[in-house]
Amino acid sequence: MQRAIERQYTSGLSRQNIERALVTAGLDTGRLQPSDLAPLEDFHTMGRIATGQLADIASIVGGDHVLDAGSGIGGTARFLADTRHSTVTAIDLTQEYCETTRWLNQLAGLEDRVSVYRGDVVDLPFPDATFDVVVSQHVQMNVEDKSTIYGEARRVLVPDGRLAMWDIVAGTSRKLAYPLPWADHPERSFLVSGETLRASVETAGFNVLHWHDLTDEAATLMEALLTLPPAPLGLHAFVDRFAEKAANLTDGLSDGRLRVVQAVSKR
Repeated sequence: MQRAIERQYTSGLSRQNIERALVTAGLDTGRLQPSDLAPLEDFHTMGRIATGQLADIASIVGGDHVLDAGSGIGGTARFLADTRHSTVTAIDLTQEYCETTRWLNQLAGLEDRVSVYRGDVVDLPFPDATFDVVVSQHVQMNVEDKSTIYGEARRVLVPDGRLAMWDIVAGTSRKLAYPLPWADHPERSFLVSGETLRASVETAGFNVLHWHDLTDEAATLMEALLTLPPAPLGLHAFVDRFAEKAANLTDGLSDGRLRVVQAVSKR
């Protein structure tokens, strides 16, 4: 399954395509501000809006050591390091994404505040009680064993540490259209209902402080984004077949086959 997940996200062209997009947008890659990367680095529904809201609700501050678990190309990690002045560790299973994250960290001048590891969220290579916050955005859909992903998150958190989640869950039982951003084929997708996901979090030893369904807001924003003309910077710069994936995701959110939840829990 690890190899299947990595194949899902590996194109061999992430860095090359992102660099081309930055140049096309008129940006000097030798003088980038972290905020310049915002339009293309948040690989989840509602993008930077969702990341900012989650950071607020989880009360992430400068003294926190944060784990971005399933970090993609590092957008959330850089956002927290830049705007919250947190120390951030990013981990992702995809080697190409890890390499791209390191490169973008350097371009944004954040390599001293964001460390990058290649690894699996169900087998984290960190000691117990290492982090104050674990952030997980649109990751568990690729993980069949929900108890393990949240058990590992609890293990690496300090007592009273927080788990901040922004996740897609199953809605109605109607068949989904593929590809989707996290799965080109149904066998790579492990969606569960919001109730089942919450039960997995609680069974792992977390106390849920905040659990909010934001499907309507996400669908409205995604529908609006699909009407905008193409721009140089965006997830399409490194996500294969992004337009098709985004359309299928938006349709699923709009008609209730998919839902999206925002949650914060305490260890």
